[in-house]
Amino acid sequence: MRLLFRAFTVAVGLSLLAFYALVALLTYRALVLLWSVRPDPSVSAALVAGVVLLTAWANYRYGTPRLLASVDATPLVPDRAPGLYRRLDALCDRMEISTPTVYVARLAAPNAFALGGPRDGVVVVDRSLFRMLSGDEFEALLAHELAHLEGYDGFVQTFAVSALRTVVGVVALALLPVAVFLEGVGRATAWIRGTPTATPLSNDEYGVGGLVTVVAVGLTLFVRAYSRRREFAADDRAVEVTGRPLSLARALRRLEQATESPLHRFFGLPGPTPTGDETPLGRLLSTHPPLEARIERLVEQAEERDATAWSIPIR
Repeated sequence: MRLLFRAFTVAVGLSLLAFYALVALLTYRALVLLWSVRPDPSVSAALVAGVVLLTAWANYRYGTPRLLASVDATPLVPDRAPGLYRRLDALCDRMEISTPTVYVARLAAPNAFALGGPRDGVVVVDRSLFRMLSGDEFEALLAHELAHLEGYDGFVQTFAVSALRTVVGVVALALLPVAVFLEGVGRATAWIRGTPTATPLSNDEYGVGGLVTVVAVGLTLFVRAYSRRREFAADDRAVEVTGRPLSLARALRRLEQATESPLHRFFGLPGPTPTGDETPLGRLLSTHPPLEARIERLVEQAEERDATAWSIPIR
Protein backbone atom coordinates (compact mmCIF):
# COMPACT_ATOMS: atom_id res chain seq x y z
CA MET A 1 0.00 0.00 0.00
CA ARG A 2 2.83 2.34 0.89
CA LEU A 3 4.59 1.53 -2.40
CA LEU A 4 1.41 2.33 -4.29
CA PHE A 5 1.09 5.67 -2.48
CA ARG A 6 4.71 6.53 -3.29
CA ALA A 7 4.16 5.68 -6.96
CA PHE A 8 1.09 7.90 -6.95
CA THR A 9 2.89 10.86 -5.34
CA VAL A 10 5.83 10.50 -7.76
CA ALA A 11 3.44 10.44 -10.72
CA VAL A 12 1.62 13.52 -9.44
CA GLY A 13 4.93 15.28 -8.82
CA LEU A 14 6.20 14.56 -12.31
CA SER A 15 2.87 15.67 -13.78
CA LEU A 16 3.06 18.93 -11.84
CA LEU A 17 6.61 19.47 -13.00
CA ALA A 18 5.61 18.90 -16.62
CA PHE A 19 2.61 21.20 -16.29
CA TYR A 20 4.58 24.05 -14.73
CA ALA A 21 7.38 23.55 -17.26
CA LEU A 22 4.84 23.86 -20.08
CA VAL A 23 3.34 27.02 -18.56
CA ALA A 24 6.83 28.47 -18.09
CA LEU A 25 7.71 27.64 -21.71
CA LEU A 26 4.51 29.25 -23.02
CA THR A 27 5.18 32.31 -20.87
CA TYR A 28 8.72 32.50 -22.20
CA ARG A 29 7.51 32.19 -25.80
CA ALA A 30 4.95 34.92 -25.20
CA LEU A 31 7.63 37.24 -23.81
CA VAL A 32 9.93 36.46 -26.74
CA LEU A 33 7.09 37.21 -29.17
CA LEU A 34 6.34 40.44 -27.33
CA TRP A 35 10.03 41.36 -27.50
CA SER A 36 10.24 40.58 -31.21
CA VAL A 37 7.40 42.96 -32.09
CA ARG A 38 8.64 45.75 -29.88
CA PRO A 39 8.93 49.18 -31.52
CA ASP A 40 12.17 51.07 -32.02
CA PRO A 41 14.15 51.43 -28.73
CA SER A 42 13.57 55.18 -28.67
CA VAL A 43 9.84 54.65 -29.17
CA SER A 44 9.80 51.97 -26.47
CA ALA A 45 11.58 54.28 -24.06
CA ALA A 46 9.14 57.07 -24.88
CA LEU A 47 6.17 54.74 -24.29
CA VAL A 48 7.53 53.60 -20.92
CA ALA A 49 8.28 57.20 -19.92
CA GLY A 50 4.78 58.21 -21.00
CA VAL A 51 3.20 55.48 -18.89
CA VAL A 52 5.31 56.48 -15.88
CA LEU A 53 4.44 60.16 -16.33
CA LEU A 54 0.74 59.42 -16.78
CA THR A 55 0.68 57.22 -13.68
CA ALA A 56 2.61 59.79 -11.67
CA TRP A 57 0.30 62.58 -12.80
CA ALA A 58 -2.81 60.58 -11.91
CA ASN A 59 -1.43 59.78 -8.44
CA TYR A 60 -0.34 63.40 -8.03
CA ARG A 61 -3.66 64.81 -9.21
CA TYR A 62 -6.07 62.48 -7.44
CA GLY A 63 -3.93 61.47 -4.46
CA THR A 64 -4.24 64.86 -2.74
CA PRO A 65 -8.04 64.70 -2.11
CA ARG A 66 -7.70 61.14 -0.79
CA LEU A 67 -4.87 62.11 1.55
CA LEU A 68 -6.75 65.17 2.83
CA ALA A 69 -9.80 63.02 3.49
CA SER A 70 -7.68 60.40 5.29
CA VAL A 71 -6.47 62.97 7.86
CA ASP A 72 -9.88 64.69 8.12
CA ALA A 73 -8.37 67.99 6.99
CA THR A 74 -10.54 71.10 6.82
CA PRO A 75 -9.63 74.32 4.95
CA LEU A 76 -8.59 77.30 7.05
CA VAL A 77 -10.19 80.44 5.62
CA PRO A 78 -8.18 83.71 5.79
CA ASP A 79 -10.81 85.38 8.02
CA ARG A 80 -10.07 82.88 10.80
CA ALA A 81 -6.29 83.34 10.67
CA PRO A 82 -5.50 86.73 9.13
CA GLY A 83 -2.05 86.90 10.75
CA LEU A 84 -1.04 83.55 9.34
CA TYR A 85 -2.20 84.46 5.84
CA ARG A 86 -0.37 87.81 5.99
CA ARG A 87 2.86 85.98 6.67
CA LEU A 88 2.01 83.31 4.10
CA ASP A 89 1.26 85.87 1.38
CA ALA A 90 4.52 87.70 2.10
CA LEU A 91 6.49 84.45 1.84
CA CYS A 92 4.77 83.50 -1.42
CA ASP A 93 5.52 86.94 -2.89
CA ARG A 94 9.21 86.50 -2.09
CA MET A 95 9.26 82.99 -3.56
CA GLU A 96 7.06 83.97 -6.52
CA ILE A 97 4.55 81.17 -6.04
CA SER A 98 0.78 81.18 -5.61
CA THR A 99 -0.57 81.23 -2.08
CA PRO A 100 -1.48 77.63 -1.21
CA THR A 101 -4.66 76.55 0.53
CA VAL A 102 -4.02 75.89 4.22
CA TYR A 103 -5.74 72.92 5.81
CA VAL A 104 -5.93 72.09 9.49
CA ALA A 105 -5.90 68.45 10.55
CA ARG A 106 -5.42 66.33 13.63
CA LEU A 107 -2.28 64.41 12.69
CA ALA A 108 -0.69 61.53 14.57
CA ALA A 109 2.06 63.92 15.76
CA PRO A 110 2.52 67.71 15.58
CA ASN A 111 3.77 68.32 12.07
CA ALA A 112 3.08 69.96 8.71
CA PHE A 113 3.38 68.81 5.12
CA ALA A 114 2.88 70.19 1.61
CA LEU A 115 1.07 68.73 -1.37
CA GLY A 116 0.98 69.91 -4.97
CA GLY A 117 3.16 72.44 -6.74
CA PRO A 118 3.87 76.19 -6.83
CA ARG A 119 0.56 77.02 -8.57
CA ASP A 120 -1.86 74.60 -6.92
CA GLY A 121 -0.28 73.91 -3.56
CA VAL A 122 -1.79 72.70 -0.32
CA VAL A 123 -0.20 73.00 3.13
CA VAL A 124 -1.57 70.83 5.93
CA VAL A 125 -0.77 71.74 9.53
CA ASP A 126 -1.63 69.99 12.74
CA ARG A 127 -3.97 72.07 14.89
CA SER A 128 -1.61 71.82 17.88
CA LEU A 129 0.99 73.93 16.07
CA PHE A 130 -1.07 77.09 16.60
CA ARG A 131 -0.54 76.96 20.36
CA MET A 132 2.90 75.32 20.22
CA LEU A 133 4.82 77.69 17.93
CA SER A 134 5.48 81.41 18.02
CA GLY A 135 4.70 83.55 14.99
CA ASP A 136 8.30 83.47 13.70
CA GLU A 137 8.57 79.72 14.26
CA PHE A 138 5.32 79.10 12.43
CA GLU A 139 6.49 81.31 9.57
CA ALA A 140 9.78 79.41 9.31
CA LEU A 141 7.94 76.09 9.19
CA LEU A 142 5.61 77.46 6.50
CA ALA A 143 8.63 78.63 4.48
CA HIS A 144 10.04 75.10 4.64
CA GLU A 145 6.80 73.64 3.29
CA LEU A 146 6.57 76.33 0.60
CA ALA A 147 10.07 75.36 -0.52
CA HIS A 148 8.74 71.86 -1.21
CA LEU A 149 5.97 73.37 -3.34
CA GLU A 150 8.43 75.65 -5.12
CA GLY A 151 10.67 72.72 -6.02
CA TYR A 152 7.85 70.42 -7.19
CA ASP A 153 9.10 67.93 -4.61
CA GLY A 154 5.73 66.19 -4.35
CA PHE A 155 5.54 65.50 -8.07
CA VAL A 156 9.18 64.45 -8.32
CA GLN A 157 8.74 61.94 -5.51
CA THR A 158 5.49 60.65 -7.01
CA PHE A 159 7.25 60.29 -10.37
CA ALA A 160 10.16 58.47 -8.70
CA VAL A 161 7.81 56.01 -6.98
CA SER A 162 5.96 55.38 -10.26
CA ALA A 163 9.27 54.80 -12.05
CA LEU A 164 10.38 52.44 -9.28
CA ARG A 165 7.21 50.39 -9.58
CA THR A 166 7.60 50.26 -13.37
CA VAL A 167 11.20 49.03 -13.17
CA VAL A 168 10.34 46.42 -10.55
CA GLY A 169 7.38 45.31 -12.66
CA VAL A 170 9.57 44.93 -15.77
CA VAL A 171 12.14 42.89 -13.81
CA ALA A 172 9.41 40.69 -12.33
CA LEU A 173 7.86 40.18 -15.78
CA ALA A 174 11.22 39.23 -17.30
CA LEU A 175 11.75 36.67 -14.54
CA LEU A 176 8.20 35.32 -14.72
CA PRO A 177 9.03 32.15 -16.74
CA VAL A 178 11.80 31.27 -14.28
CA ALA A 179 9.53 31.98 -11.33
CA VAL A 180 6.77 29.77 -12.74
CA PHE A 181 9.16 26.90 -13.44
CA LEU A 182 10.77 27.08 -10.01
CA GLU A 183 7.35 27.15 -8.40
CA GLY A 184 6.61 23.91 -10.24
CA VAL A 185 9.91 22.42 -9.12
CA GLY A 186 9.08 23.22 -5.51
CA ARG A 187 5.60 21.69 -5.67
CA ALA A 188 6.76 18.66 -7.66
CA THR A 189 9.60 18.02 -5.21
CA ALA A 190 7.17 18.00 -2.30
CA TRP A 191 5.03 15.36 -4.02
CA ILE A 192 7.97 13.24 -5.16
CA ARG A 193 9.29 13.19 -1.60
CA GLY A 194 5.95 11.88 -0.47
CA THR A 195 5.08 14.98 1.55
CA PRO A 196 2.47 16.74 -0.60
CA THR A 197 1.17 18.76 2.37
CA ALA A 198 4.62 20.20 3.11
CA THR A 199 5.25 23.81 2.19
CA PRO A 200 7.08 23.82 -1.16
CA LEU A 201 10.24 25.79 -1.69
CA SER A 202 9.39 29.34 -2.71
CA ASN A 203 10.94 31.49 -5.38
CA ASP A 204 12.61 33.47 -2.60
CA GLU A 205 14.55 30.35 -1.61
CA TYR A 206 15.70 29.91 -5.20
CA GLY A 207 16.78 33.54 -5.38
CA VAL A 208 14.23 34.84 -7.93
CA GLY A 209 12.17 36.77 -5.41
CA GLY A 210 15.39 37.89 -3.78
CA LEU A 211 16.60 39.44 -7.03
CA VAL A 212 13.37 41.38 -7.46
CA THR A 213 13.61 42.46 -3.81
CA VAL A 214 17.21 43.63 -4.25
CA VAL A 215 16.19 45.77 -7.24
CA ALA A 216 13.21 47.20 -5.33
CA VAL A 217 15.21 47.92 -2.18
CA GLY A 218 18.07 49.50 -4.13
CA LEU A 219 15.74 51.86 -5.97
CA THR A 220 13.82 52.62 -2.77
CA LEU A 221 17.04 53.58 -0.97
CA PHE A 222 17.89 55.93 -3.84
CA VAL A 223 14.46 57.61 -3.69
CA ARG A 224 14.63 57.94 0.10
CA ALA A 225 18.14 59.43 -0.07
CA TYR A 226 16.89 62.00 -2.58
CA SER A 227 13.98 62.81 -0.26
CA ARG A 228 16.35 63.42 2.67
CA ARG A 229 18.46 65.77 0.53
CA ARG A 230 15.33 67.72 -0.39
CA GLU A 231 14.54 68.19 3.31
CA PHE A 232 17.92 69.83 3.83
CA ALA A 233 17.38 71.91 0.68
CA ALA A 234 13.96 73.04 1.96
CA ASP A 235 15.56 74.06 5.27
CA ASP A 236 18.17 76.11 3.39
CA ARG A 237 15.50 77.78 1.24
CA ALA A 238 13.43 78.64 4.32
CA VAL A 239 16.47 80.27 5.90
CA GLU A 240 17.17 82.17 2.68
CA VAL A 241 13.61 83.52 2.56
CA THR A 242 13.08 84.31 6.25
CA GLY A 243 16.66 85.10 7.28
CA ARG A 244 16.00 83.39 10.64
CA PRO A 245 17.60 79.93 10.87
CA LEU A 246 17.08 79.77 14.62
CA SER A 247 13.31 80.21 14.22
CA LEU A 248 13.17 77.04 12.15
CA ALA A 249 15.56 75.31 14.55
CA ARG A 250 13.29 76.18 17.48
CA ALA A 251 10.23 74.99 15.57
CA LEU A 252 11.88 71.64 14.85
CA ARG A 253 12.97 71.35 18.48
CA ARG A 254 9.40 71.93 19.64
CA LEU A 255 8.13 69.25 17.25
CA GLU A 256 10.72 66.87 18.68
CA GLN A 257 9.84 67.69 22.28
CA ALA A 258 6.12 67.32 21.59
CA THR A 259 6.63 63.66 20.74
CA GLU A 260 8.45 62.91 23.99
CA SER A 261 6.47 61.60 26.94
CA PRO A 262 6.56 63.53 30.26
CA LEU A 263 8.61 60.66 31.69
CA HIS A 264 11.25 61.08 28.98
CA ARG A 265 11.43 64.82 29.61
CA PHE A 266 11.63 64.41 33.41
CA PHE A 267 14.61 62.04 33.22
CA GLY A 268 16.17 63.75 30.21
CA LEU A 269 15.94 60.62 28.08
CA PRO A 270 15.68 60.75 24.30
CA GLY A 271 12.19 60.06 23.00
CA PRO A 272 10.78 59.09 19.62
CA THR A 273 10.92 61.76 16.94
CA PRO A 274 8.65 62.50 13.96
CA THR A 275 11.41 61.28 11.67
CA GLY A 276 10.75 57.69 12.70
CA ASP A 277 13.23 54.89 13.42
CA GLU A 278 16.68 56.10 14.50
CA THR A 279 18.49 52.81 13.82
CA PRO A 280 20.98 52.75 10.91
CA LEU A 281 18.50 50.82 8.74
CA GLY A 282 15.68 53.13 9.83
CA ARG A 283 17.71 56.17 8.80
CA LEU A 284 18.41 54.63 5.38
CA LEU A 285 14.72 53.96 4.81
CA SER A 286 13.51 57.26 6.25
CA THR A 287 12.23 60.04 3.99
CA HIS A 288 13.50 62.65 6.48
CA PRO A 289 16.94 63.13 8.04
CA PRO A 290 17.14 63.08 11.85
CA LEU A 291 15.76 66.25 13.42
CA GLU A 292 18.94 66.67 15.43
CA ALA A 293 21.02 66.80 12.25
CA ARG A 294 18.72 69.42 10.76
CA ILE A 295 18.80 71.51 13.92
CA GLU A 296 22.60 71.38 14.07
CA ARG A 297 22.85 72.59 10.46
CA LEU A 298 20.50 75.47 11.20
CA VAL A 299 22.45 76.50 14.29
CA GLU A 300 25.66 76.43 12.25
CA GLN A 301 24.03 78.66 9.63
CA ALA A 302 22.98 81.06 12.40
CA GLU A 303 26.53 81.16 13.74
CA GLU A 304 27.82 81.95 10.28
CA ARG A 305 25.32 84.81 9.99
CA ASP A 306 25.97 86.21 13.43
CA ALA A 307 28.99 85.49 15.59
CA THR A 308 26.85 85.83 18.74
CA ALA A 309 24.00 83.57 17.59
CA TRP A 310 25.45 80.56 19.47
CA SER A 311 24.40 82.12 22.75
CA ILE A 312 20.68 82.15 21.85
CA PRO A 313 19.08 79.07 23.49
CA ILE A 314 16.85 76.85 21.36
CA ARG A 315 15.96 74.35 24.04
